[in-house]
Formats: sequence, structure tokens, C-alpha cells
Amino acid sequence: MAPPLAAPRFHAAALPLRLRLRTRPQKLPCWRRAARPNDEDYYLIDAPESIGDGFSFSGGKYTDGPSKSDEWFAQGRMVKAHPVYGNKGKAKDPIFGLTMGAESQSSNDVFRWFCVEAGSSSNPPVLFIHGFPSQAYSYRNVLPVVSDNYHAIAFDWLGFGFSDKPQPDYGFDYTLDEYTSSLESLINAVAPDKLSIVVQGYFAPIVVKYANEHQDKLNHLILVNPPITDKHAKLPSTLACFSNFLLGEIFSQDPLRASDKALTSSGPYMMKEEDAMVYRRPYLVSGSSGFALNAISRAMKKDLKVYIESMRNILSSDSWKTKTTVCWGLRDRWLNYDGVEDFCGSANYKILELPMAGHHVQEDRGEELGKLVKCILRGQNVPVQ
Repeated sequence: MAPPLAAPRFHAAALPLRLRLRTRPQKLPCWRRAARPNDEDYYLIDAPESIGDGFSFSGGKYTDGPSKSDEWFAQGRMVKAHPVYGNKGKAKDPIFGLTMGAESQSSNDVFRWFCVEAGSSSNPPVLFIHGFPSQAYSYRNVLPVVSDNYHAIAFDWLGFGFSDKPQPDYGFDYTLDEYTSSLESLINAVAPDKLSIVVQGYFAPIVVKYANEHQDKLNHLILVNPPITDKHAKLPSTLACFSNFLLGEIFSQDPLRASDKALTSSGPYMMKEEDAMVYRRPYLVSGSSGFALNAISRAMKKDLKVYIESMRNILSSDSWKTKTTVCWGLRDRWLNYDGVEDFCGSANYKILELPMAGHHVQEDRGEELGKLVKCILRGQNVPVQ
């Protein structure tokens, strides 16, 4: 593993005055209050949420001292994979035409992906793939659970977390086809032999397309709350807003709307402040994360339906021989459970339900998901929830 890297630093003084830190207590935003379920058996992560000393646009805090983000970054390494296409010079701001900072520029020849690994490299590899919008950090509680028997690998997609975030039209356009081909490049770099894959959320159709063309490389495929039905092809309003003309560019630059709200609105959980800051950080450091979010949202709006239809056809085909399991967080507020059981039953796939999990299962019930993954890969019976 490469030596620890230095995480990009963020300085509050670089922000406009209205975004700087303040100490006046704030009322909990309505969308966060709504994240609590109304039924009696709701649960809350066992830590108080900071709502009093944060950024003026919604809350949250930042310190120049050690942070969860620094600790997470130090655990990983940069992996070079997938060539940069074309050569169009320095990326420029699409609105004002100004040359963008280093975060928005493509690498010289090959993209850099941030990867975190746990467990011996001699163990069977398992690749954990986060959903949209999220980060590899979402698997922080899953990796330790599976690392005793497997070589667990989690990565940030291009445009997310600590991976490269080139300006669209300057080396990577964030289309679903590009994500599929780039995934092949990354897998060849981190797991050249056979592996198992766990993928959550809206990137599942991309992974299934890759897997269909490389079934000889897969031991097992585990789909966690994937979009399966026709209704799933329509992005929830929380994500669709990033694809809107003009407003999409504005919303995608709001660290809280692009990270906290997107994560907590999809399920019943509340996030610890220190964890929320890890998700916010890419949007605080540079505008490149926002531009990438805007681009992938538009790509999802345009092509997700076709990809979902293709995924259903692949998984239902007689030519699909890869062992496949579906895990489903029943408190998903983005993807309705209606029709999921019918599809899995008709295709003869086992579906494992997680009653207390939302859409981002690994963020919500990480240890529980990790134990399920181990049982699935070992071929063991999964305890009834």
C-alpha cells in the first residue's frame, strides 16, 4: 500500500462571508426533522447531532484539527485506471469561462481513483461499490466485518469523494457508458483475478452491464436496493433537482443539499455530524464535485430507464449464470418495494430483507450488511430478521 496521502485542505476564510462559521444556535432544518419515522420502532444513531455551530446555510462545522475525513483518507491509496480521452487543454468554468482549479482538471493520462482496502490480499477479493450520490466512506462499518475472510475493497467513483473529478467535456463526461468502461479498467487494476461484487443503489445497472460481459470473472453478485422496476427509473426529487437547467448548477454546489440531504432523505436514519462532514468535504474544497454531480444527474435522467430495462433482461436471461442475491432495506424512501419481490421470484433470486435499513443500507446498517455478505459468500443460511 502506498504511503498515507495528504487530504485536500479546506479554509473557511476562502468562503464568502455568508458561508463562514458562526456560533448562533440554529433550528433543525425541516428536512432533517422529517428524516425521523413516525412509527414507534424508529431508531437513531447513538450520538447527538450538532445543529448549533455551523455554516449559515444549514448547519455543520469544520475544524483545522484532525477529522474523520483525514483519518479515512489516510487509510486509502490512489489507483490509476482508465485513460483520459482527448486533449482539450485546461478545463474552464461553463458559466464564466474562467480556468478551473486543479480539482477540476483531468489527470495527464490516466484517472486516479481513491480506494480503501481491508484484509489480506491473499484472501478472495470482494469489491464494494457505493451508490449515487455517496462515497466509499459509506462502507466504513462493512469492511472490518468481512476483512477477516476476504480482501475487501471500496472505491470512490470518478466525480465522488477523493477520486478525480474532471470538468465535463475535459476527459470524462459522466455518461453511464463511460462509467461502465471505466469500471472495467478499475477492476483490472485492483482485482485482476476472479472476485465478488457488492453494489448499492443507482449504479447497480452499470455494474450488471459490466458483469454480463465478464461473467467469467465473477464469483457472486450482491445487489443492494438496486433500481429494478419501471417506477425506479424516475429519480426522486432530491436527486432530480441536480439535473435542472440553471438551478441544477446552483443546487449541486450546496454542500448540504448535495450530501446530507441526499443521504438522510432516502431513509429513516440521522447522521453523526462528524460523518456528515466527510460527505460535505468534497463540495467544500472545490466546485468540481458539484459540476460532476450535475453531469451524472443529467446522465441518469437521460439513460437510467434504458439501463434498468437492460439489467432486468440480463438478470432474467438464461445466459446469466452468475450467482446473484438481492438485499433490500425496507425503509427505502426512494425506491418502492412494490414489484421487487415479483421480479426476484420470477427470476429465482433470493431476496434478503433488512427491516431497519433505508436506501443506503451500508451507511445505515453497516455491520448487519457485512454479516449478510459473509453468509451469502460462504453459502450459509442467513438468520431470519
